[in-house]
Amino acid sequence: MYLRKTTRRNTDGSPVTYLQIAENSWDSEKRRSQVRVLCTIGRVDGNAVERLQQLVRSIRKNALETSVEEGWKFLNSWEHGPFYVIEKLWESLGIRKIIEDAARGEDRTVPLERAIFAMVANRCLAPQSKLGCYDRWLEDIYFPEGKTISLHHLYRAVDFLEDHKKEIEEALYWRLADLLNMDVDLVFYDTTSVHFETNDEDEELRRRGYSKNGRSDAPQIVVGMAVTRDGYPVKSWVFPGNTTDVTTIEQIKTDLRGWRLNRCIFVADAGMVSEANLAMLRRGGGHYIVAMPWRNGTEVVEKVLGHPGRFQDVNENLRVKEVRIQDRRYVVCHNPQEADRRRKHREELLKELEEEIRSLKAHPKRACRLVSSRRFGPYVRRLKNGELRLNKAAIQEKEERDGMWIIHSNDDSLSPEDLALAYKQLIRVEKAWRTMKSTIKVRPVFHRNPDRVRSHVFLCVLSLLLERVAEHECGDTWPCLREELRSIKIGQLLTPHGTVFQTTLGSLQARNLLKKLKIDPLPSVLAVE
Repeated sequence: MYLRKTTRRNTDGSPVTYLQIAENSWDSEKRRSQVRVLCTIGRVDGNAVERLQQLVRSIRKNALETSVEEGWKFLNSWEHGPFYVIEKLWESLGIRKIIEDAARGEDRTVPLERAIFAMVANRCLAPQSKLGCYDRWLEDIYFPEGKTISLHHLYRAVDFLEDHKKEIEEALYWRLADLLNMDVDLVFYDTTSVHFETNDEDEELRRRGYSKNGRSDAPQIVVGMAVTRDGYPVKSWVFPGNTTDVTTIEQIKTDLRGWRLNRCIFVADAGMVSEANLAMLRRGGGHYIVAMPWRNGTEVVEKVLGHPGRFQDVNENLRVKEVRIQDRRYVVCHNPQEADRRRKHREELLKELEEEIRSLKAHPKRACRLVSSRRFGPYVRRLKNGELRLNKAAIQEKEERDGMWIIHSNDDSLSPEDLALAYKQLIRVEKAWRTMKSTIKVRPVFHRNPDRVRSHVFLCVLSLLLERVAEHECGDTWPCLREELRSIKIGQLLTPHGTVFQTTLGSLQARNLLKKLKIDPLPSVLAVE
């Protein structure tokens, strides 16, 4: 059907144009197309355009009223882009197949892999408890397979994940080592603490200990994680809350020994350092890069710190100096910018401290509080008569150590610059902890069963892996990517012929993100029921 123009001439020779609505139909006898005029609109004159616009509005209105009467309705819509990306990454990384292979001997009526994926996706998109994931979140997303998941399926999947964690983690490592071409020459390890909102301890995991987030009043667990240079998590561990960092090294070394990590160099901070741990890391030709704690009377303070030698500039915020004490290799690192920042901060703090000391004459009871203060105490000394003075020796010692740290390594193939830069990349683990606690929200932990607590942590690590892959490919943080991908939506339309699920293209930025991730766009019509 189309708009047709016909022209005739008046007796005076002037042309007159008429508008008609016509359509072409096939004449089977004459074997050709015939033009059939359905309606003559009238002559084209000055107000023809206005009359045509009125006709279009009238047709549109009548068509809309007819479609509503015949059952056309807009039922629902979902933001689908972030969920779609997580699902595609889950499949392309091979996690779905690995879990399905591990679940071959399990009950086929329980969708274990789909339940695990749902909980991991929930951690990436809108972290909730297992009950919240089932009760609210699965109802608010477009996930047809989620209709087969019940609440007890989620808990069955949590139990299954802990039982098969070791084989899933190892199979996933070998899969990703080839797929992502992971650089595992350097493996970074660190721990953090995760507290519970309860006062009750148990005999296995929930114990009180040193808290890294300032909640020593609550029971906690200690979580360890090894990550690669690019921030991909390799393996995770869950220890009782009263575990100290230095006691975790032996298990870490044992668990990673069978993974054949080529020439693996273990990188850790000062909290992991002890003679027993360093001997454990050296066993079997292992290599390590560790920061050394500064304890008075140790070799680091007595011999390394004051060792003569010139610093070599690596960049504007890093200088290094190599020191050898017998067969032990140290690298003294110095950050001039950090030293300047600390110096300025200390100057302000000392001015405030002097004012506090002068005010003690009017308030003598504040002296004890000032000496025990974590902020001012290191810079205060008490005289025999009880008066307080600035501790100039402590201030000078702090100034000499500003912006400085010391690294120890048994690897002679790396230059001092490489050792310093490798240790600075330990921030990858710290970034992983920030993501686990903020975006993925590893806590609050709602489980009481120790096995389910471990499984909950593993779910968070799988979520972290998916986020890191997306960030590495797109060059942006996952919260920013997630926000941009929300422009890809799904709409549900009810028609006389069934229910249609139609997708939007999304913004140009969202489509570019799909290209970077090598993910095909959604079809315009996703499904018809």
